[in-house]
Amino acid sequence: MTRRLLPGRLVVASHNRGKIVEIAELVAPFGVTPVSAADLGLPEPEETGTTFAANAELKARASALATGLPALADDSGLSVAALGGDPGIYSARWAGETRDFTLAMQKVEDALQVAGATTAPLRRAHFTCALSLAWPDGEILTVEGEVHGRLVWPPRGGNGFGYDAVFLADGQSETFGEMEPAAKHGMSHRARAFALLKAACLDGGA
Repeated sequence: MTRRLLPGRLVVASHNRGKIVEIAELVAPFGVTPVSAADLGLPEPEETGTTFAANAELKARASALATGLPALADDSGLSVAALGGDPGIYSARWAGETRDFTLAMQKVEDALQVAGATTAPLRRAHFTCALSLAWPDGEILTVEGEVHGRLVWPPRGGNGFGYDAVFLADGQSETFGEMEPAAKHGMSHRARAFALLKAACLDGGA
């Protein structure tokens, strides 16, 4: 059985404020006190992995070893079918050094226009989230969640972060940027990954 995450401090191994807020809201009901790597002054490790899971694991391990506390890391991104899966693991890098996702969304749209992906069936995309929970002794658990949909233009809504304002999940009439946080948390890639983590480490861990 998977090791149980006990109540107490948990490092959220991220410097992305939007991710920190979402993860903090997810773990709060379990007696876990989240503290971010940014607030602890931890450097961001270089993301050298070639998959979401590999990058999440290296970030979680780095924070767990640096602090002696359990650490939870997220690596997530947007993959667009018409762009061969881009931006994928490089989703944040498309936003540049300043993490300007308005710019990143425009880059994706420009690339879709060049590719001739101007109708809904050609604008399929999905978000992936890998969550890795690492303990200081080296034990680690990694899970992944996905949510599928299509991209819209122009961006809609001021909630969420990243590419949320252009992502319309299957069966929905509002983008993630238009949804209230509770509605997004009920169906997002991060929420789906967290449900797997919860089942393994919070509800029924050893």
